[in-house]
Parts: sequence; structure tokens; C-alpha cells
Amino acid sequence: MNPSLRERVTSWIDADPDEDDRATLRALLEAGDEEELERRFAAPLTFGTAGLRGPEMAGPAGMNRATVRRATQGVVAWLRESGLDLTHGVVVGRDARHGSERFNDEVVAVLLGAGVDVYEMPSPLPTPFVPYCVKALGAVAGIMITASHNPPLDNGFKLYAHDGAQIVPPDDELVERYSRWAGPATLADRAVAGHHVVPAATLAAYDAHMVARFGVTTSTLRVTYTPLHGVGGAVMMRLLHAAGYDHVTVVSPQFDPDGSFPTLPFPNPEEPGALDLAIAAATAAGSTLIIANDPDADRLGAAVRVDGAWVVLGGDQIGWLLASSLLTGIVERDEVVATSIVSSTLLAAMAKDAGARCATTLTGFKWISRAAGEGVLGFGYEEALGYAVDPLVADKDGLSSALALCALADQLSRHGHSLLDRLDELEGRFGVHATSHLSIRAEGRDGLASIRRAVEYLRTSAPTTLGTLRVTATVDLNTAGRDVPPTDGVLLELGDLGRVIVRPSGTEAKLKAYLEVTPPRDGSLNEQRVVAQRVGQAIRDDLAGLLRL
Repeated sequence: MNPSLRERVTSWIDADPDEDDRATLRALLEAGDEEELERRFAAPLTFGTAGLRGPEMAGPAGMNRATVRRATQGVVAWLRESGLDLTHGVVVGRDARHGSERFNDEVVAVLLGAGVDVYEMPSPLPTPFVPYCVKALGAVAGIMITASHNPPLDNGFKLYAHDGAQIVPPDDELVERYSRWAGPATLADRAVAGHHVVPAATLAAYDAHMVARFGVTTSTLRVTYTPLHGVGGAVMMRLLHAAGYDHVTVVSPQFDPDGSFPTLPFPNPEEPGALDLAIAAATAAGSTLIIANDPDADRLGAAVRVDGAWVVLGGDQIGWLLASSLLTGIVERDEVVATSIVSSTLLAAMAKDAGARCATTLTGFKWISRAAGEGVLGFGYEEALGYAVDPLVADKDGLSSALALCALADQLSRHGHSLLDRLDELEGRFGVHATSHLSIRAEGRDGLASIRRAVEYLRTSAPTTLGTLRVTATVDLNTAGRDVPPTDGVLLELGDLGRVIVRPSGTEAKLKAYLEVTPPRDGSLNEQRVVAQRVGQAIRDDLAGLLRL
């Protein structure tokens, strides 16, 4: 075996606090399984999209107690350098994934051992409560143990700054550097004076605010809800009933938290088939609206039934709907709306028409949540089912956005209309904006490298046509001089008829392409949509051939 690899493995074993993980690595050493050890040691987890995310396994490339301990030590060192008053505490939360409770305990013990006060969630709860509590309690940071919508074997460590927003560069780089330098940690248990449980009154204040803002007079709307085996179930049902919805049914096989996600290959409302059980349950219950959260309840999926048929709404469509109900108040309060470069351009047109300021950011809520600068973000969204509908939470929130969508559906239904009618109204006014995406998962040890090669290929050998459309410009998003900071990706402009952006996923080993087709406004809306769908499919077919990993 490579002596350098053996030395790294033995050194890690000596410092690993988990007996089972030590035993796993020793067994691999004894078996001489160099390939598996390389997988666990060649590419350590690093702070990416506001934290760590990866498979739960022993070794520096996995989520385990050792990586969580080092990451938490990095957070402590970063906070000390920032000069913030650490007695204001760090909010710590977790979801119900396998390993989340164990990693949560590790975070709490390291923080308390370093003399940092802790405000710990009383139980596994939705991710949005962490950024909410950071602001509500005046904490210096927040840590959430979650892998959001990732596959069952993954877990993660999400970090929020003192403003309740996810950290951005250079803070993530500082935390990463301090994590690498971390030595033995001092641990403390919950008996020390600095440990606090997040007060029930603080969490109740979230409910009261969102219900007061988005609640309705007793509604006849029939809703079916699924948390996709996540932690949103009890909280979302409590909010819906308090907000005036008395005709809510649940998808029973998916209601209780279960980190194995037994009914789903991927616990993501975006995935094809993810809402199949919800559609069956909603049909049986006579519901007209389905709402779904991902496992940590920071995303919102939805489907609408009209004339007996179910239509699953896309991420952009939900964004347009929420914006249509919020823009008037946003203009009155002089707030800002924001979306990402890979989301639809329709929000900008809606904002301009309403007289609202609109910002476009890099992908991810760590950028969207800060888009207002010194102002207030009234609404932000990204096409991956992330929505911020209230400044109380400086991140995407699948709970409050569900209430906002239900309020709009209720308002429309009282006048004999549906959410699909509102979409017709918007596209009839601003033109059809057909958005879709192509996602290619990279498997194996060479997966990430193959993604980088595919993006580089587009930079240097961009196609002249996609589908039936001419590529009018190729833009390397990694170069400066645009309205957003450089980022790894390529923009292919299709004249006035749309655009494609190709970029690596920030949270998974995937290559993603985001399409928007804006057909000429000839014929009816349905005719325009048929044209856009046909063109979009041709573009996806071409891209799939170009981007083989």
C-alpha cells in the first residue's frame, strides 16, 4: 500500500472519536483495500455551499463525527476572529436523517467546550427555524445538521452568519482553513451554564407571525400535504390549521420522519415521480392542491388539479405565483425582489411592471438572501423550489412559502379561479417563459473531474446551434465584468428566444443545465407553449449528447 496513504489513514484513526469509524478504517487497512481508502481520503469534504455535505462514512471524504468536530472547531476560530460576543450564542439544529442526532451532539459538545453559548433546538425541526432563531435571539451564528433533499446516505453541516444568512466567501474559506488546522477539541456536556434550549416562545412567535400574515378566513380549499419523510410534517399541519385550513389531508406513508426515505429513490419534490403518492392521496381525498416539503422543509413543491387532471408546478411557476401575490406590498414597503441567474427572467419583467427593484444573483440562497444590500428582501426565489416570502427568515423557507401559496389559491378559488388561471394571466401579459432543466449525475471516483471536463468543453467548443435555435453568444461565467461575481458555468444565449446555463451542482455530483425558451407571441398561449416545449426538448436532446460524462 502507498506509504503516504497508510500514514494519513493511521493518523486519522488516532484522532477519530468514533469507535465504529476507527474499526472500519482499521479493517480496510488490514484488508489492503487501497481503492476504498483512496475514495475516503483522496478528496476530503470542504466547505462548499454554506457548509459541508457528503456521504456518511468514516474518513475525511465523509460526514462523520471527526469531520463535524473539526468543522465546528473551524467555526469557533472564525467567530473568535470576527470579534463577535460569543455569549450571544450559536443556534444548533438538526433534521431526522441517520446520523443527524449524533452530529448535533458533537457540535454542541465542541461549542460548549470552547466556551461558546449554545441555543439548541428542542427536537429535530425544519431548517428555516435555525436562520429565524439566529435573528430572533441575536445569536452570532447558526449550525444546521442536514443534507436537505440529498439521497439517504448523505448528511451535511450548514452554517449561518450572525445576520441569519448562509455564509459566503471569504468566510467559508476561513472556516475551512481553521478546520484543517484543528487539533484536539475540548468537550463539555449540556450541564454547563452556557447551554440553552431554544425557548418555546421563540418558536411560537414564528407561527404567530406567519399565520397573522398569510392566514385566511376559514377556507374551503382542500389541500393534501406531504413532508416526504422529513421533519416538516407536524409543524406544517399546525401552521395550516392555525391559518384557517380545515380540509387538509396528509400522505400517511410519508408523514413520519424516516431518514431511509422508504417510498422515494430521492427525497426531492423536483424528482419525477416524487409526488405520485401525494397525487393518489389527493385524488382520493378530493383535494385541488398538493403541497410538499423536502426532508428539512426549506423547499416547497406543489401540484394543482383542474378538471380532474393534476399538473405539477415547476419551481419558476411557483415563484411567479408567489411574486404575483406579494409584489404590491413589496412596492409599498420599498422592498427588493431577487432571483438567481439560472431562474426565469419573468420575475424581472413582473417587477419592472410593478415598479419594484429586482436583483439577479449567483445560484444559491446565500446570495439571494443578501441581494437587497442595506435594504429589505421582500421576496426571493430560485428555480430549485426555494422561496423566501418574509424577511423574518433570511433563507429559503418551505413552511411560510406554503402558507403564502395556499393563501393565493384560497383567494383565487373564492372567485372561481385556480393557480393555473393566474399563470395564464401572467404569461398572457408577459409572454411564455418555458423553463426546464437537464441534470446529469456523475458516478464514481472520476465523477467530479468529468463534470469539470464537460464544462470546460463547452467553454472551448460551444455548439453553434441547440435544437432548432442558433447560439448567438457563448459567455464564460467564470470571467469578471458581469453583474454577478464570477462562477463556474457557461451561458449560451439563443437570441431573443431563450438561453441555456450549464454549471456544476453546488451540493451534489451533478452537472446541471437550465433552459429558458421564450417563443414568439404568435397564436394562443397553448400554441406558444407547445412550440416552447418542442424546442426545449430538442435543446435537451442536443445537450444530453454534448455533455456525456
